[in-house]
Amino acid sequence: MTPDLGAVRVLRGGVRLADAVRAFLDTIPVANTRRGYATALDALVCAFGFDSDTGMLEPERVGGWFTFTWGDKSSQTFNVRLAALRSACEYWRAQGWLVGDPLSRLVSRTVPQDRSKALTREEITAILTGDAPLRERVLWHLLYETAARVEDILPLDVPDLDRPNRCATVVRKGGAIDIVAWQSGTARLLPRLLAGRRTGPVFLTNRKAKPIVAKADIDPGTGRARLSYRRALEVFENHTAEFTRGPFTLHQLRHSKLTHAAEDGASTPMLMRMSGHSSVRSLAKYAIPSAESLMAWQAKTDPAARRSR
Repeated sequence: MTPDLGAVRVLRGGVRLADAVRAFLDTIPVANTRRGYATALDALVCAFGFDSDTGMLEPERVGGWFTFTWGDKSSQTFNVRLAALRSACEYWRAQGWLVGDPLSRLVSRTVPQDRSKALTREEITAILTGDAPLRERVLWHLLYETAARVEDILPLDVPDLDRPNRCATVVRKGGAIDIVAWQSGTARLLPRLLAGRRTGPVFLTNRKAKPIVAKADIDPGTGRARLSYRRALEVFENHTAEFTRGPFTLHQLRHSKLTHAAEDGASTPMLMRMSGHSSVRSLAKYAIPSAESLMAWQAKTDPAARRSR
């Protein structure tokens, strides 16, 4: 989506903050993502003024305001709001409306390990069928259906894919070569994403690669670079920020698939094959059925219930 830059009002060589925010949000086509970014940016406008000059944002004031506003929130909320502002500042610098980094005093927080809690099947369905761009929908389907790590999937090149057999060759954590397999959701969307491409990374950025990007990470046909982990995570967290339990992490797609497969009766060897784990101990934290699954199993196997049939 192209922003309406003609509606941007210039103030003594600068640009109104409200106009700069609107122009940036107009570049985001996905409604959920746009709403997530707007939460942080609307708060910025309210704090610093609609008519303030975007180029006058400076680290001490912005850092103090951000810490006061979101400092007592969870690490995931803090990081998502900060990521939204970073994306906006990057866009404003590209337009020449901002020089320097008003967020230089802010650092993303370490996220606690317990964020990998499995999502419900309803949450997974909402994510996979929502209004996200094609690239994201393919990536999220692939991560959930294969239960692979993000670090296994983003390095994939088109020749690594065996589309007729719905599988791909990946390099697991530690360097082991392995096979991951997907299901119909990925199989349906993947041809549309590749659009006939036979070389280059599977997942690409929306812009041309910078000169410093390695040749192996550039698609020779389009000149676009391989999608980075940071950008993939940022898009997913912003997309899921409005969920009741959100925002979520990409790792939770893997965790959820393994939990759901365990609930559906997958054997321990099958779960280990799917996850790439080499020990049952490493797998244990993933294959824990939910409380809802436990209650359903208890009801289904209750002797009294069987006798009443």
